[in-house]
Amino acid sequence: MMKIIKTSLFIFALLMIFASCSRKLNDNSNQQEPQISLSEVYKNNFFIGAAISEDQILEKDNRSLSIVRNQYNTITPENALKWMFLQPYPNKFEFDVADKYVEFGLNNNMHIVGHTLVWHSQLADFMNEVTDKTMMSNYVNNHINTIVKRYKGKIDTWDVVNEALNEDGTLRESIFLKTLGENYIIDAFKLAEKGDPNAELAYNDYNLCSPKKREGAIRLIKNLQKKNAKINAVGIQAHWKLNTPSIDEIEKSIIAYAGLGIKVMFTELDISVLPNPWEVVGAGVEQNFDKFIGDSKMNPYPESLPDSMLHKQAKRYEDIFELFLKHEDKISRITFWGVTDKTSWLNDWPIKGRTNYPLLFDRNYQPKQAYHSILDLKK
Repeated sequence: MMKIIKTSLFIFALLMIFASCSRKLNDNSNQQEPQISLSEVYKNNFFIGAAISEDQILEKDNRSLSIVRNQYNTITPENALKWMFLQPYPNKFEFDVADKYVEFGLNNNMHIVGHTLVWHSQLADFMNEVTDKTMMSNYVNNHINTIVKRYKGKIDTWDVVNEALNEDGTLRESIFLKTLGENYIIDAFKLAEKGDPNAELAYNDYNLCSPKKREGAIRLIKNLQKKNAKINAVGIQAHWKLNTPSIDEIEKSIIAYAGLGIKVMFTELDISVLPNPWEVVGAGVEQNFDKFIGDSKMNPYPESLPDSMLHKQAKRYEDIFELFLKHEDKISRITFWGVTDKTSWLNDWPIKGRTNYPLLFDRNYQPKQAYHSILDLKK
């Protein structure tokens, strides 16, 4: 009887070990990172990267960081270098997160982007209260000098001025324009160049593929060049949708900007699959549409994205990257705005509480059809 019991216990133990090993194998297969690297496949074409969040910078989301290390060769901070986080009070700089961001890029041999030096949004509160031109000028000078010099030789590209244009191509009535006048853009670029003469300097904005705003950006860039202010690149924020902007308008924009003798970068690429409130224009973070919260028509895929939509998104990414490859001689960098759908800013913008699916990796950190469609272009 004892022999039978011992044999039964032995068999039971073996079954438990087998079950445990099977679970581990299944878990590993579900969490396995793709072996092919986008940055490696496209290394002879242009940089490919992602914007990373504070949680990722502080290593609170290591699975996302693993994707970044394996897939990309350039990084941009979502928020760590914006004014309200870096200098929340006059002359009080908080560099902890920014330093870790730069350290991560250096340790992983990445092209590091500084985003952004002068932007009307996400400013420190004290800046919005300044009305004196001299005081405003001193604050801006100190901000740019301090930050650019701190990361001299480490940050490769600076988004010097961000979103300075209206949709019709005129200058936005920002706190900087009102207080400092039109020359604030020229002064910012010259200050950035003085702080790090070797850094690449860019103007960054959304909707730069729309005709009127494109013409405004061309005027802005030509004016910088005329005034001998260094500008190396234009950053086209590619917060796009399944059907807009058209491939034709994107191509016209690439050719137009490259014709100015500067590089073209697509800096904040994501493809929304959700309906868009008719009032939304571009990607201004100040836009908010609380009246649509809870509207099922505006949040049609709360649990998962159907295969038909995954396919449409993959085809859209394929068409876009096909165009990028056609003009690879003009394009220096492609950066996705985020790492996975789980943490994309589009889950809450412009309507809070929605579930969006704009990136190459899903909420389980797995590559989507769009990822494979981009890779397949290089086979």
